[in-house]
Amino acid sequence: MPAKLRIDFVSDVMCPWCAIGLHSLLLALEQLNGEVEAEIHFHPFELTPDMPAEGERVIPYLCNKYGISEAQVAQNQAQITERGADLGFKFDFRSDSRKWNTFNTHRLLHWAGEQNRDKQLALKLALFDAYFSHNLNPSDRALLCDLAGQVGLDAGEAGRVYDTDLYAEEVRSEEALWQQRGVSSVPAIVFNERYLVSGGQPVETFVQVIRDLLAQSS
Repeated sequence: MPAKLRIDFVSDVMCPWCAIGLHSLLLALEQLNGEVEAEIHFHPFELTPDMPAEGERVIPYLCNKYGISEAQVAQNQAQITERGADLGFKFDFRSDSRKWNTFNTHRLLHWAGEQNRDKQLALKLALFDAYFSHNLNPSDRALLCDLAGQVGLDAGEAGRVYDTDLYAEEVRSEEALWQQRGVSSVPAIVFNERYLVSGGQPVETFVQVIRDLLAQSS
């Protein structure tokens, strides 16, 4: 019998290392097929909670935030693109790529998790693809409804959630909870509510962490 494994994944859909971390984790779980039965719980983290609706271009934003040059941003993006390619994920960083406010995105992801965790995972992956591979706004209403329908959720219900303040309190509460637990950067991945792994780790790291956990609990 495969061992039960709870995975809490704290992230934002605008975080490239979160996309790398999730794809790496999923490949690790594929390698461990038959050994573990994993249930992934996604939790919200906003990288840009004060971002206005029109967003801001990524390159100047990163230069201002970290005090780095455009050349350093390009170098970092090239490294991220290479890591993504190794995992089968396409990053398409452009000069006009923007950062967005993702609060509504997290509300829709929370709603999706209440419907079906597999479909929540599918929506999360679709949002990473929309933002990083196709330069789309992950908080756009039409996009969210379309992606919800594509992964088997009710697109009309997704629109109703978007148009109200449903799950706003839940998202804010979860954000505060994980900040109180010490999460200040993402991705933060917690296994069985006791072992934290930070960052976009390689597949092999996740495999080893999970196997170590299984050994400790056997």
